[in-house]
Amino acid sequence: MAIMALAAAAAALTLPDALAEDDDGAAAEAAATLVSRLKALRPDIPIENVTASPIPGIYALELAGGTVFYGTEDGRYLFAGDLYQLGDDELVNLAEAGRAELRHELLAGVPRSEMIVFSPAGDTRAAINVFTDVDCGFCQKLHQEVPKLNEMGIEVRYLAYPRAGVGSESYRKIVSAWCAKDPNSALTKLKARQSIPDASCPNPVAEQLDLGRQMGVSGTPAIVLQDGTMLPGYMPAERLAEIVGL
Repeated sequence: MAIMALAAAAAALTLPDALAEDDDGAAAEAAATLVSRLKALRPDIPIENVTASPIPGIYALELAGGTVFYGTEDGRYLFAGDLYQLGDDELVNLAEAGRAELRHELLAGVPRSEMIVFSPAGDTRAAINVFTDVDCGFCQKLHQEVPKLNEMGIEVRYLAYPRAGVGSESYRKIVSAWCAKDPNSALTKLKARQSIPDASCPNPVAEQLDLGRQMGVSGTPAIVLQDGTMLPGYMPAERLAEIVGL
C-alpha cells in the first residue's frame, strides 16, 4: 500500500493519487475517516504517514519521532505498540522495520563532513553511526572501543546528541569539539573527561539533536547501522563486529 503523506500541522487530510486509486478509493476513504476522527480529538497530533497494515481494516499511523499507532478503518479504535508477524523461525517486528527504513533515509541526508569520523587505517569493511553525548558515561566507554573497532575495519561516524539540550554545558562542550581544529582529538579528550578550549563556528549540533529525536533516540549512545537498525546503549567491539557481519 502506498504511503499517504500528511503535513504534521495540517488540519485537513491530503491523499496522493496512488492511495486514492487503491481499492477504488475505499482504502483512501477509510484512512481519511480514521485520521479525521483522531484529528478532531487531538488536532496537534503530528501524523506524518499512514499505511495499510498487513491486517485487513487496520492502518498504521506514523508520528513524528517514529512512534506508530494502529487504528481501525471505522475510526473507532486506536492502539499502541509494535505489530509483530509470526514467521516460520522468528517474530518479525514490522513497526521496527518501518522505523529502520526511515532512519536509513534520514541518515542518507547527513553529509559526512558534518560528522566526526574515526576511520580504519586500512579498508573500511563496515560503518556504524553513533549519536553521542560527551558527558555520558557509556558514551565514554564506547569511545574506548573505537581503536579496536577501527582495527576490525569498522568506521565510527559520530553525530551530536547533547541530552541536556541546546545551550547546556554538554551542548557547549560538543560544539567546541565540532569547531576544533582537530575535532577527532577534541572529542577524544572530552570523552576522557579532559577539558578543551571553547570554540564556536557554524555547526550541525542542534540539527543533529533534532535528527536524533526524529529517529527515536531517547538515550546515548545510540548506534544506528547502515540499514537503519538502532542499537541502544553500549556494546563491546566484538559484539558490534558480530552484528555487522564481521
